[in-house]
Amino acid sequence: MNYVSTEQSRDDRREAETVMNLADLRQGMTVADIGAGEGYYTVRLSGRVGASGRVLAQDIDEGVVQRLGNRVERERLENVSIKLGREDDPRLPEDSFDRIFLIHMYHEVSEPYAFLWRLRPALRPNGRVIIVDVDRPTDRHGIDPRLLFCEFGQVGFRLVEFVRKPELAGYYAQFEVVGNRPQPEKIEPCSQPGDRNDDVAA
Repeated sequence: MNYVSTEQSRDDRREAETVMNLADLRQGMTVADIGAGEGYYTVRLSGRVGASGRVLAQDIDEGVVQRLGNRVERERLENVSIKLGREDDPRLPEDSFDRIFLIHMYHEVSEPYAFLWRLRPALRPNGRVIIVDVDRPTDRHGIDPRLLFCEFGQVGFRLVEFVRKPELAGYYAQFEVVGNRPQPEKIEPCSQPGDRNDDVAA
């Protein structure tokens, strides 16, 4: 399959290993892989959290979800479950996840404020959201870190760590919840270079 060579090149530069180490991912954790695609991270997260952990792999494309489900069955990833999400709602159960991964996909989210507002309750205490993306305009499949920080900040997240690493072909950002979840009408859209002009409705 075409994803095999791509995944090998990502492993050769230790991408997933680097991200999982930065995220302090350990056995027994429950994690979500949002925008899981062909399952590169799903497979590797499954191995890292082990039999006592759980992985929820989610995507908004029904065809992708079906192919991912076939891969999970084929590779017998018994700690992985699959879910279909929506553009403005990851559809995650509340108080369920130690880590939520959004790898090279956050720039594709068409309604980031609604998406993050609905994602936030899914984190457990001390849970973290992990972003890997590229520092370039959203119309070039990336996101300016300043815009990223602003959007997360508007929905009540605090930046914990930000690093640039060649293994990632981009940057790594880690966020935690701070304070109360804002009322949707209190969220003010960010105005920065590369602003996506998104709706705030949640």
